[in-house]
Amino acid sequence: MVLKLTLAAVDKLLPSTYYLHVVVAVAVVLITRVVSQGRRTTRDRDMHGRIFLVTGGFTPLGITLLEQLAARGAHIIALSPKPINAPEIDLLVSVLRQTTSNEQIYAEECDLSSPPSIRAFCTRFLTGQEQRLDGIVFVHEYAQRGSLLSTTNAGLASTGAPSSGQARRSGKSWAEALEDERKAASLATFLIITLLLPVLLVAPVERDIRIVSVVNPFYAAASSLFSTSTPSAPAKIPKGLLGQEGWRALQMSVYVRHLQRVLDALPNAGQVPKTDEPTVHVVSDKLQKSNIVSVSVCPGISRLDTVAPLLGASRASEGPQSKLGTILYILLQPLLWLFAKSTTSAVQSILHVLFLPTPFKSPRAMAHAAANPGGAGASDPVAAATSDLRPEEILKPGALYRECAVVNLPLPIAPPPPDADVDADAKDSDPGVNPPPNDNELGGMHLGQAVWEHFEVALKEWEAAHPSVEEKAVAESGQTTTASVDQDASAGS
Repeated sequence: MVLKLTLAAVDKLLPSTYYLHVVVAVAVVLITRVVSQGRRTTRDRDMHGRIFLVTGGFTPLGITLLEQLAARGAHIIALSPKPINAPEIDLLVSVLRQTTSNEQIYAEECDLSSPPSIRAFCTRFLTGQEQRLDGIVFVHEYAQRGSLLSTTNAGLASTGAPSSGQARRSGKSWAEALEDERKAASLATFLIITLLLPVLLVAPVERDIRIVSVVNPFYAAASSLFSTSTPSAPAKIPKGLLGQEGWRALQMSVYVRHLQRVLDALPNAGQVPKTDEPTVHVVSDKLQKSNIVSVSVCPGISRLDTVAPLLGASRASEGPQSKLGTILYILLQPLLWLFAKSTTSAVQSILHVLFLPTPFKSPRAMAHAAANPGGAGASDPVAAATSDLRPEEILKPGALYRECAVVNLPLPIAPPPPDADVDADAKDSDPGVNPPPNDNELGGMHLGQAVWEHFEVALKEWEAAHPSVEEKAVAESGQTTTASVDQDASAGS
């Protein structure tokens, strides 16, 4: 009786002539949902015994990444701008340990908006008992700074960069404070890599080390301007929020590509470990010269990490949230569920570059070498890895990844600087220096070198503007001494 009444009600509300339309509509919605979530990685990797340093680990995307790595047994060091005994940090770490059955999850205090704090953490790490690192993932770069609905300092985001309160105390305008946040996010990555790179370079050559920079999805908005200018020309930076965020993302991608060129050009980069075992070499002069691989990853547009901050509805903001943005975010949930990614879908591209084998860690090459210890595969693992007719995907050093695939971003090649010939002659005179190869990827070597030099100059200015407590004390004591000397001199006269 109940079933008959239900069928009668359904037939009344939805006549049988519309059944096909409903089925088609549901199918379209489901297909749209699947497509919008992007590709999922088909790779996996055992992370036991591997140590990863993660910045921005307590953002929505960062927490998802920590969970995925911890579930595979990784030892994780997550940086937090808040003290590690803060209630929310302690709670998140405890929950991650319980849900993943992995006790090797630790939080370390490091304010990415403060150069002294970054240097203090790196000093603690470099002077500690355990200095091993198998990977560094810069998740803090993913969150954009600013909101489309914010017109005051209250809209500034706080994701490891200067907070809105700091901006108000500095007396800067909203646009200037946002620009400082963007610079701080990129310079924090540059400083951490600069300080920790020495310990990575002295690691055993057979160790597979990866440096991953997670960039926002707006890089295409600045590609046309970035290709015809240099990072030292701020007048050509796009004016809009998306264009400025895209500029920062593209700048970091160009830097990461040039970092790989530098790693491959180091004198010890082409060394191949000698062993009597039928193992496959990690490094080679053909495809991968360094055991350290740096890549950029764009997770796409995420509901929590991209759309919510854009609307000013992010809970990570220290200032008051935008009421209009929060209302819009709630009302748009059905569309966001359909078209924007969840954090689980957004993290897939990051996992993909962490799981992909390098050219000499590919299962095909290793299996070929084990089956033919004295054959051609042992001496030429590249040929062994590509001998099968079916192509095998391997990690491309220095590339930009999105949707679990390499992005071929067409950037015109930057011209060489006026003193390029002088630099080339200097390098040729030193046999111990190998100049980076100009592969013409992501603007070529000269654009990457310009970005690198721009970061070096900006880092000096950033550190000068944010001195440590000791430097402040020395400066104040110097001023006091000078004042007392002047007073004595005036009294004596």
